[in-house]
Amino acid sequence: MGRIVIVAYKPKSGKAEALKELTKTHVSRLLKEGLVTTREPVVMEAADGTIVEVFEWLSDEAIANAHQNPEVLKMWKEYFEVCDITQLNSLTETGDMFATFTPVE
Repeated sequence: MGRIVIVAYKPKSGKAEALKELTKTHVSRLLKEGLVTTREPVVMEAADGTIVEVFEWLSDEAIANAHQNPEVLKMWKEYFEVCDITQLNSLTETGDMFATFTPVE
């Protein structure tokens, strides 16, 4: 069974565009490794510039396997160079009844 996750990437100073470019390839790279479903990810931006992504892992096993996959570890290193992972509840929008974000194309 798939596992839908929501992740928030807070860009490091001067790295917002690099983060957006990296996120464009995130799910396709995971798909190539057989770790996610073909469900289209939803990528959006909070008012403070944090990028929020919703995507679907193939299973709990796939999530565990990602932590041992050399290609995924390489990609995560690329992410850590341009952003910090932050908690969703740190975003102002999550305090609203209907959290609203700007789509990232």
